[in-house]
Amino acid sequence: MADKEPIVTHVFTADPSAHVFNNKLYIYPSHDRETDIKDNDNGDQYDMNDYHVFSMDEVGGPVTDHGVVLAQSDIPWVQKQLWAPDAAAKNGKYYLFFPARDQDGIFRVGVAEGDKPEGPFKADPEPIKGSFSIDPASFVDEDGEAYLYFGGIWGGQLQCWKTGKFVREDYETMEASEGNALTAKVAKLSDDMNSFTSEVKDVVIVDDAGEPIKASDHDRRFFEAAWVHKYNGKYYFSYSTGDTHYLCYAIGDNPYGPFTYGGRIFEPVIGWTTHHSIAEFKGKWYLFYHDSSLSKGVNHLRCVKIREIVYDEQGRIKLAEEQPKV
Repeated sequence: MADKEPIVTHVFTADPSAHVFNNKLYIYPSHDRETDIKDNDNGDQYDMNDYHVFSMDEVGGPVTDHGVVLAQSDIPWVQKQLWAPDAAAKNGKYYLFFPARDQDGIFRVGVAEGDKPEGPFKADPEPIKGSFSIDPASFVDEDGEAYLYFGGIWGGQLQCWKTGKFVREDYETMEASEGNALTAKVAKLSDDMNSFTSEVKDVVIVDDAGEPIKASDHDRRFFEAAWVHKYNGKYYFSYSTGDTHYLCYAIGDNPYGPFTYGGRIFEPVIGWTTHHSIAEFKGKWYLFYHDSSLSKGVNHLRCVKIREIVYDEQGRIKLAEEQPKV
């Protein structure tokens, strides 16, 4: 697999969420910064405190850095760690969804609103009620209904919410070791995009027999980095397997799932984390991802890259460069 160049090298970027707004490609990544904090399973070394937005008119063309569009100092409820964000457009407005630790150290999801895709964004004074954990991913369906997916194990605290309430002691268990795998979560968003109008539901991934993926199946189970896109009338739920470092996908018939496991999109990259998005732009489909090649392997200093993907006749996803030449 040929290595790709980072889209920008003047700052460290990760967790890219890509969207096409007004015929332009926008990427909403997290912004890594250097720190002396030692690596740990709590993720303290990922010490990000603001967001940039990047745009381009062509994949592979010049990239515009629109600068800081939201900072930790502008969000009253946040204690630290502005991790992987996402964006959405609805009703002529643009929304930036982001996770962060509140003043009690519990991850919540906030939302900020802007008039333009490149921001700036103004955050609501409180997180979305009923939200928790990390890695929000928004999806606005063709009927205008909007959904927010979220969740991440280990430092993302998803394992602390098994009872529906935060249990700090469960952090030490890290994740389930038997039974069905922990799931990402999804809730329907209000028309103004700043609250949930449904209960938080499990995003269940099943095998070909319809059985939920097990916690012990680290090659296929959800860990973090939920993303949803639509192709040929099907809903694709893609995600990172975390400690096995794969990007995988599953396919369903509605935004809530269940989603049937479909396969791997991407193998492990340089660096510990894997986080991505998928978007169509000018008739082609692309995978947006990160690795740590720019920092020569420093896990918390990453860079965003892009690869083209294709679908076969069964709707399975492959990297374009892996397809046989005709």
